[in-house]
Amino acid sequence: MKPQTIDVLIVGAGAAGMMCAIEAGRRGRSVRVIDHARTPGEKIRISGGGRCNFTNLGTGPGNFLGENPRFATSALKRFSQHDFVKRVDRAGIAWHEKTLGQLFCDDSAKQIIRMLTDDMRDAGAVLSLGVSVERVERLGDGFEAALSDGTTVRAASLVLATGGKSIPKMGATGWAYDAARGFGLRVTETRPALVPLTFEAGLLEQLKPLAGVAVDAVVKGGGTSFAEAMLFTHRGLSGPAILQISSYWREGEAITVAMAPGEDVWARLKAAKEENGKQMVHTALGHIVPRRLAESICEREGVKGKLAEVGDKTLRRLDAAVNAWTVKPVGSEGYRTAEVTLGGVATDQLDQQTMAAKSVPGLYVIGEAADVTGWLGGYNFQWAWSSGWAAGQHC
Repeated sequence: MKPQTIDVLIVGAGAAGMMCAIEAGRRGRSVRVIDHARTPGEKIRISGGGRCNFTNLGTGPGNFLGENPRFATSALKRFSQHDFVKRVDRAGIAWHEKTLGQLFCDDSAKQIIRMLTDDMRDAGAVLSLGVSVERVERLGDGFEAALSDGTTVRAASLVLATGGKSIPKMGATGWAYDAARGFGLRVTETRPALVPLTFEAGLLEQLKPLAGVAVDAVVKGGGTSFAEAMLFTHRGLSGPAILQISSYWREGEAITVAMAPGEDVWARLKAAKEENGKQMVHTALGHIVPRRLAESICEREGVKGKLAEVGDKTLRRLDAAVNAWTVKPVGSEGYRTAEVTLGGVATDQLDQQTMAAKSVPGLYVIGEAADVTGWLGGYNFQWAWSSGWAAGQHC
């Protein structure tokens, strides 16, 4: 069978790949997008509880991790969160801001997918689903890829847009990293990020009765801190604050949690003792943190009885147990539940203006496949839009 000759072959029909296809197609390039999944944009579909946290109004380089977080600056500036919102508005998709600049669809994440697939079709890009790459290599000034549908494609440009390893049940693999290495590019260490943390069995047994309890917390670790909600689960700790800190946490390190940030727990317990010394300690603490959490803290600290029966030293110990709780995770839940992959194709191998590989003309790496990882809250989608847009102007 005669090879199909096109301008651009994009591997991955996720957020970055579809955005790249739209932009390249609008420039008059012949584009084919392939994905081994049966439907496009699966991560878009499940994100934000099915409503897609498609960007964040506060997006900037400071919201990203990697060997060189500033690498993202150029693409983020040239196609910003405001530019994507304009596209959402033009598509007639209603949206709302939830918290901390996070934007969600009022209705369904499928509206974002439909917008992208419609724009790809209008731009002339061909989408092939249920198709994977069996072999890809450099051929002359371009690339040749043998596909699982029996076709061979020759393309002037090849775009790696298959994302990272997170959520393998949706088909995620490390293919982009392997392909990049095959072309001689360096790939940084990869690890699960935006993921719940796990703890040793003894602590888990203590925390088990707290499953489902949520608090607004400040979690510190890895040289940074996040003030967001934290959730106790039967496997450990989760919630936005924990997911955020997981990207910075490393094995062997502890995290410190304030479960009543801004509250002087010592002063409030002291005042409660002076006002009503007959009140049980856990009851008084239950006016500051959720009752189940108050009972658990008192049990863990060995504090029981009435306020009048405990001294100031004990009240200060409870203060520390609430707002300076230091625990050491033993790991995370891994790629199974991680929202993104930290690490990827090293950014010193890529041109920040175009997302092109410096050493391999015509090769582009976009989205999560590159070593650019955003915070929780729409930042990773914005990186996908921005990096896909940037590559689409040049591939």
